[in-house]
Amino acid sequence: MRKLVLALSAATLTVPAIPTAALAYGAQQQQQQQQTWRGQDGRLYCKRPNGTTGLLVGGAAGLLAGRAVDTRGDRTTGTVLGGALGALLGRHVQRNVISRCR
Repeated sequence: MRKLVLALSAATLTVPAIPTAALAYGAQQQQQQQQTWRGQDGRLYCKRPNGTTGLLVGGAAGLLAGRAVDTRGDRTTGTVLGGALGALLGRHVQRNVISRCR
């Protein structure tokens, strides 16, 4: 009798988890379908990020790195160059590397 009660208890704990996993999979599929659409010309188009967040984060990281690298004198040159290069790199990474739909 004890084994039967334990088996029923285990079954009642696992059954609610199955629909939750199926719903999560369905939500992921729906999100991926919303990122792509078919245009009037019949081609498949993909929604891609515009790179603004990567630009800001890369610029901030570049500012800090440029300031740390340029240790002589005013440090303005290293800070400005680091910020500019970091912003360009961050924008490129977000627009081209992170994109998932192809």
